[in-house]
Amino acid sequence: MSDTPKIAISNQKGGVGKTTVAINVAGALNTCDHDVLFVDLDPQGNATEGLGLEEEYEAQPPTLFDVLTDHEAREDVDSLIVSHPEMDVLPSNIDMTSIEPELTMAMRGRERLGQVFDALDADYDVILIDCPPYLGNLTDNALLAAENVLIPALAESTSKRALEILFDQMEVLEAEYDTQVRDLGVVANRVETTNEAKTMLAWFDEAFSDVPVWEIRKRVTLQRAFSAGCSIFELEEDCDMTAQFLAIAEELERQLGLVEVTA
Repeated sequence: MSDTPKIAISNQKGGVGKTTVAINVAGALNTCDHDVLFVDLDPQGNATEGLGLEEEYEAQPPTLFDVLTDHEAREDVDSLIVSHPEMDVLPSNIDMTSIEPELTMAMRGRERLGQVFDALDADYDVILIDCPPYLGNLTDNALLAAENVLIPALAESTSKRALEILFDQMEVLEAEYDTQVRDLGVVANRVETTNEAKTMLAWFDEAFSDVPVWEIRKRVTLQRAFSAGCSIFELEEDCDMTAQFLAIAEELERQLGLVEVTA
């Protein structure tokens, strides 16, 4: 699976709606006829819950914790993948809450997720990784394994510092591992009609002039889809944000070479 395009969806600032963005980007890619593997790397398991897989979060070993920490369990990763109408899911598990110190002590502790992907037998067009809302070994694993990052952020002034910290960490990883983590774009999430939001959207456009910036407006339908265990593409309700998520998917297709570019 080393050649399969992978995207880490990351922002260490909590409360930005990262998981909602991740699920709906996955739903949009599925709508574009791509086979998607969704990896919930967040120990809180919000995406696992948001995809209707609460029982998997409480499952007994082996779990994602085991395949990340035990090389002998790594070959069992395919058996942990759960089918969902829109995507396959590698769910999080409550045991993941204790994984950070395990990875700190482990040999090549920030490369474990890449090793798990190498052990996959199933084929996918794209892998999405929903990162924890903090910087640490798990997020480092996602950034190194994916080498691509999509960044959800609120249109609030507090986002500036959070993004600076994220990019500082990306630079550290690039230097230590002689790699490059590519920024695919910023998803300005839960945008409301305020002066602060207007100011921040202008800042996003200036600060990220070389990548797309998408606006996702605050919509109740997005929360209803999450509660229903699906993306807005599976929910039988109209939502004007479907066009925006499709635009994100189409740009990701272009950047990752998921479709042939015609002259």
